[in-house]
Amino acid sequence: MTYSLTQRILIIGAGELGTAMLEGLVTHPKHKSSITVLVRASTLDSVDADKLRANTLLRSLGAKLTAGDIVQDSEEYLASIFREFDTVIVCSGFGFPPGTQLRVTRAVLRSGVRRYFPWQWGINYDIVGAGSVQDLFDEQLNVRNLLRAQSSVDWIVVSTGLFVSFIFVPEFGLVDFKARTVRALGSWDTRLSVTTPRDIGRVAAEIVYEPQDINRQVVFTASDTVSYGDVAELVMQRFGGQWRRELWDMDTLEQRLKDNPSDGMVKYQNVFGAGKGVAWHRANTVNVQRGMKMQTVKEYLGGMEDTI
Repeated sequence: MTYSLTQRILIIGAGELGTAMLEGLVTHPKHKSSITVLVRASTLDSVDADKLRANTLLRSLGAKLTAGDIVQDSEEYLASIFREFDTVIVCSGFGFPPGTQLRVTRAVLRSGVRRYFPWQWGINYDIVGAGSVQDLFDEQLNVRNLLRAQSSVDWIVVSTGLFVSFIFVPEFGLVDFKARTVRALGSWDTRLSVTTPRDIGRVAAEIVYEPQDINRQVVFTASDTVSYGDVAELVMQRFGGQWRRELWDMDTLEQRLKDNPSDGMVKYQNVFGAGKGVAWHRANTVNVQRGMKMQTVKEYLGGMEDTI
């Protein structure tokens, strides 16, 4: 399927990923499109200094801003917004009520948009399967089922693995800078694929402007694929000094889940400890196949402050 280089693109969300997506699109060599970013009316009209700066940045990159709320607006109203565009890219996913991604997808299908990149910037939900310990993943599978059951809208799912920065989120437990402890989930050899938001935006832009044979399918990208042992070694090399290594094996993780059955982060720990659907060979990624240089975990660590 071919797409004009002057297509109309809508990015839903202006957070870290949405901004990286916009930067990836506008810096691509073949960029000639008009790009709009969908934000809440409260964000668009805000006088808050941080939101004003964010809106100014988006506009400085050449984007138009339009108001819409993927939680509060009806599917019919969202469809009326979406049908003005050729490509819709969802970059809002974390922290929304269950069912939000399904309603956005239904609105997209109702609108007749030509091409859709859903909020699937994560692991391989097909491999994880239904009924996993992280119940949020079932909605992601349902989105895929909706897309596969129709033929009017082209769609591309880009599996990115974990955002690299998530390795260092204290609640996730892999790297505890205060206690100078590095941990493995499942085993030290369990692997995970990771990608930075900037690189996600670059890969998505490459597919938008140079789809080649990518359509109606799941593709993969990875800035790096590493084991928990690799992460521990890289952290210790980068920051030096004494570090404690701690293994949370599957028995430990399952007990943590029994003790904290509603804790979303503990659910994530169990998924990434099991290692199913969370890692893939870089040779099979779009970035390697197209010769794109990506930021490795070691390079990401090199950019972190020495005082952490």
